[in-house]
Amino acid sequence: MKFIFPQNYNFKNKILGFIDYSTAIFNICWYVLVLIFINLFFENLNIKIFLFIFLCFPILLFSVYGFNGENFIYALSYILSFLFKQKLYLFKKY
Repeated sequence: MKFIFPQNYNFKNKILGFIDYSTAIFNICWYVLVLIFINLFFENLNIKIFLFIFLCFPILLFSVYGFNGENFIYALSYILSFLFKQKLYLFKKY
């Protein structure tokens, strides 16, 4: 059986079909970084678990569900570039 894909079809490799490789690598790096800092500063296990979930779960949700199919890293770069370079355009129509 042959499958014919149109030329304008955008094929993206994904882990388990729902998360991009670059997003997964970013998530793992973020989780490790958060885990290292939490282990350095806190001793209580309940606080460690709460902070890890509080700091990592929103990133996981945005990674899985995304912004209308957009890669999380691209969306994050768009948001950061907008925050640092905000411009307001006013146009007058005569």
